[in-house]
Amino acid sequence: MLIEFQVGNFLSFKETVTFSMVASDIDSQDAELDSNSVFTVNEELSLLKAAAIYGANASGKSNFAKAFGFMKWFVINSSTGIQITDDIDIEPFRLSTETEYSPSFFQVTFGLNNKIYKYAFGITTEKVHIEVLSCLNNQKEYDLFRRYGNDFKINLKSFKEGKGLEEKTKHNSLFLSVVAQFNGKISEQILKWFNKCQVISASGTHDNLYRNISLKFFESPLRRDIVQFIKDLDLSIYDIRMTKESISSETLPSAIPEELRKLILRSSNLRSSNEVSSVQTLHEKYNEKGEVVGTEKFELEENESEGTKKLFYLSGILLNALKNGHLIVIDELDAKLHPIITRQIVQMFNSNKYNSKGAQLIFMTHDTNLLSSRLFGSRLLRRDQIWFTEKNQQGATDLYSLVEYDIPEDASFESDYIRGKYGAIPFIGNFRQLLANQ
Repeated sequence: MLIEFQVGNFLSFKETVTFSMVASDIDSQDAELDSNSVFTVNEELSLLKAAAIYGANASGKSNFAKAFGFMKWFVINSSTGIQITDDIDIEPFRLSTETEYSPSFFQVTFGLNNKIYKYAFGITTEKVHIEVLSCLNNQKEYDLFRRYGNDFKINLKSFKEGKGLEEKTKHNSLFLSVVAQFNGKISEQILKWFNKCQVISASGTHDNLYRNISLKFFESPLRRDIVQFIKDLDLSIYDIRMTKESISSETLPSAIPEELRKLILRSSNLRSSNEVSSVQTLHEKYNEKGEVVGTEKFELEENESEGTKKLFYLSGILLNALKNGHLIVIDELDAKLHPIITRQIVQMFNSNKYNSKGAQLIFMTHDTNLLSSRLFGSRLLRRDQIWFTEKNQQGATDLYSLVEYDIPEDASFESDYIRGKYGAIPFIGNFRQLLANQ
């Protein structure tokens, strides 16, 4: 469970911004919404199940997802995927002389195995400057280890798994990642937590980050739920099947150029299996009387809409998160989806019925219908579940929540946002002069 995420001096984030999934002490005047959208960790802490981030184009919404995605990637791969001679592929805020050579900062606070951990690091392209892992217990915080460059201070009582591994840690790798490679119990569990978090760019139909994951879920016991999920969304699909074909030089068409043939075979050899998966959707076929007389098979990639393809590739990840209480960050959740379907996905996370394990959904969107209470008769999101990104005149992104505004709970969030009351909207120039000289 995610409690808080901070990022600074990365892409469009100049100053360190804080995103929180901690439920605020507010009464949304909708007892059902409050009950469904919040889950209790302990007497002092309650967390949100979903959060939406709004903002103008190029305001930094996608950079938030990239920031969390980079932190995940670096934690998991820095000890094995980076050579000692490699630069760290990090991009600081480039529009200020104050930050271009300063470390980029990342910090996450999360719950794991009935404990709360805080993990942070600061890096440049050359090295890890600072790295800290601490634990919060009974409102007291203590370090498990603290690192400044090559200087390590390890709490041998609480993190003895790190003893003796300081010299095995490269200047451009994280100590936590190294300790996990040597089977450190705490560090290994933390890496697994990061690995279970999914960060998805859903602006297109699908991307390679989650296509293969989705296909694996379809081969798991989740298959039945995935098919039912698609059917429940009224996409006129009767069933979904998957077939596999082996790739070899003999199975490729003879007309394919030799260089392309080599590239395809080389790519397939890099996989654990040389099989390619093909997904088919089944639709009912009718006669002139409107009676079902059979089924027709469609190829997902060739015959289905972009929205249907996106839903299929998202479905396994969404359902797996709900089943196991995982975190998902989705950029442009609403792209290519009908507003009612987007709302239904959010409602599944904001639900005690479907989300009993504390799964969390953070998504970037332009869909203001989700802010409306009049359109569907009730609110979908509390004020603390609504966040905004906005750039200042120097091109730096600020991140803030609607809960920071002193407004009545019955305010029209949607119309007030469109009118600019909360900022985070585009400033349109004077188009009257655009073709004045033509």
